[in-house]
Amino acid sequence: MTAPAYGVLRRVSETASVLLENNPSTMTLEGTNTWVLRGGDAAAAVVVDPGYHDLEHLEKLAAVGPVELILLTHHHPDHAEGAPWFASKTGAPVRAFAPSLCIDAPPFADGDVITAGGLDFTVLHTPGHTDDSVSLLAGGQILTGDTILGRGTTVLHDLGDYLRSLRKLIALPDGTPGLPGHGPELPDLPATAREYLAHREQRLDQVRSALGTLGEDATPRQVVEVVYADVDRALWAPAEASVRAQLEYLRSSSEDGQ
Repeated sequence: MTAPAYGVLRRVSETASVLLENNPSTMTLEGTNTWVLRGGDAAAAVVVDPGYHDLEHLEKLAAVGPVELILLTHHHPDHAEGAPWFASKTGAPVRAFAPSLCIDAPPFADGDVITAGGLDFTVLHTPGHTDDSVSLLAGGQILTGDTILGRGTTVLHDLGDYLRSLRKLIALPDGTPGLPGHGPELPDLPATAREYLAHREQRLDQVRSALGTLGEDATPRQVVEVVYADVDRALWAPAEASVRAQLEYLRSSSEDGQ
């Protein structure tokens, strides 16, 4: 898929548009997707993940019109760093799962329903990439932050949490579109979540096999060199973080059925 032009608001659905930040990298893919949502005849929009403190991006974002609320999917700077400046510019409050990210508004919790911009946003706490990661269901589509990307797989902090989050997303109605924090939108988010779950189970089997060869005390780096031998070495550092989460999961007495 060809990346849309940076700094150009692109309509994705009746209620959602995306402004792509010019911050491409191996971790952010084409860049951070900043989502702008507005339902019906609402006078102001909701902005999800303003991105870095990147004034070129933030000024273009402020030009889309009045903003009622800013929502953050998690604390990483490529999603949240620009929120204080953007809140000051627009006068909109900031809400997130982590209280430290909030400005002039309370944090939200799993299951909360937030009404803003002519839409109802249902909060799904979906940790795994980070402890404070959430997905936001609004207008029949779901914004996933870094929990599920538009392409490739995300870096993990806690695998047990992540597997539970995937099962939560799999339970959504089939055909629910996914609006990720990076990469192209997904036509069927539950189907993608099922693919992610199968991939994680396959990786766990590969890590188990590597431990059988290397020994149970193998380091994450040693496991990466075996399991990710055919992957570009530029991706080995994030892979090591995910392997560390997998090793912690396998070495724990987790009883989540895996």
